Amino acid sequence: MALKRRAKVDSSFSMASMSDLVFLLLIFFMISSTLVHPNALKLLLPQSNSQTSAKPITSVSITAERTFYLETVPVTLNQLEYLLQQKMKGEEDPTIALHVDRSVPMEEVVKVMNIAKDNKYKLILATQPLKSN
Repeated sequence: MALKRRAKVDSSFSMASMSDLVFLLLIFFMISSTLVHPNALKLLLPQSNSQTSAKPITSVSITAERTFYLETVPVTLNQLEYLLQQKMKGEEDPTIALHVDRSVPMEEVVKVMNIAKDNKYKLILATQPLKSN
């Protein structure tokens, strides 16, 4: 008695599902990497117990040495207003996050606040959360 198998087994492998998986992983990592916005400047921020939900478009930082940064690029105070105007051009709700080291005099902070006020930008002062004891 000769027994034969009627259904032949297909030995080929379909890469379609594997390429779909790789494509989805690529999209996930591309999106998640754009959400990470590291602040490369080392600042000791003042502490506060309130947080805001506004999403700033850019950030201005003032270090303890009184160096101004637009995001991570060092700028002078004279360049800052012009660069902010270029960056905020066409934005519906221009918002700036201000990161200031706690040792910086208030006079330097007021200079940036005046630039924001003169150009009708919203300004968010970045703080650290209060440490609970």
